[in-house]
Amino acid sequence: MKMIKQSALFLSFAMALAACNGGSEGTEAEVGEANEVVEIEEAASLSIEPAQSEVIWRGRKPGGEHYGTIAIEEGTIQLKDDEVVGGTIVMDLTRLEVKDLEGEYKQKLTGHLASPDFFDVENFPKAKFVITAVEPYVAEEVPAEEEVVEEEVTSNFGSYELANPTHTITGNLTMRDTTLSITIPAEIEVEENAVKAKSRFVIDRTDWNLNYQDETDPVNIAKDKFIYNDVNVGFEVVATEE
Repeated sequence: MKMIKQSALFLSFAMALAACNGGSEGTEAEVGEANEVVEIEEAASLSIEPAQSEVIWRGRKPGGEHYGTIAIEEGTIQLKDDEVVGGTIVMDLTRLEVKDLEGEYKQKLTGHLASPDFFDVENFPKAKFVITAVEPYVAEEVPAEEEVVEEEVTSNFGSYELANPTHTITGNLTMRDTTLSITIPAEIEVEENAVKAKSRFVIDRTDWNLNYQDETDPVNIAKDKFIYNDVNVGFEVVATEE
């Protein structure tokens, strides 16, 4: 009996370890309490072009993944002295789209993501990201004996890691009535009368109360029915003068 109990404990530990090691590739966002949003004086406001902007996402489970987009409804990017200093992105979760499925399966997953198991769009139809700080990107120094050649992580739905970030953006991300600060890498290009920006990062969905089939729940692990908590997220934004 003791041997059976030990084997069961070992199996549970092994499955938990497998769950923890199955997260998404990419740069993990630094997550903390929401920051105060300070208005920037004398900053020019550029309007985000919804038709040229979107959010991409990817979620994974053992043996598979799903990916898609979320429409950006509106937003602004603030410029001062040709530098991005603030901004707001409003996302329409009612226009979340699954890109890897078709027909009945696509409709079924889209409906499930809109349900209270995930985004609960009936009660929380919008998500918002408000920039609170922008700094030049500083790469972490790696000791010479530990240097490795980093390759851009890609899949069948684009890249999940920036090859050449130029800035670090901190902002308040609100989903399901929960607001937390995230710090993420970004590639920002300021052109005449326009700004192009993109970011790639990883967040833990349960920080925003998206807890369905949480990978850390022992019951989900025992049933081998869990979804990895790490989710890949990306912004593609184009903003122009009004």
